[in-house]
Amino acid sequence: MSYFVYILECSDGSLYTGITKDINKRLDEHNYKDKGAKYTKARRPVKLLYQESQSNRSTASKREYEIKKFTRVKKLKLIKESDSLNI
Repeated sequence: MSYFVYILECSDGSLYTGITKDINKRLDEHNYKDKGAKYTKARRPVKLLYQESQSNRSTASKREYEIKKFTRVKKLKLIKESDSLNI
């Protein structure tokens, strides 16, 4: 089963990066459940801006770590480039 690396935009405009097996379930958890990350609970609602598929948890975790080190500008560029690919 694939894993997804994702970037959320929080209600305060900040960005949150995470990994999951089920992107829809995780987005629901971030917005409505106690299982959402502590960071996003205080910044609801959140909106999914970006997702990419990875073949396993190890590669997803490595990619998550890589993206978390990006500057905000670099994250926004990644999001924008992925949007232009989906047109």
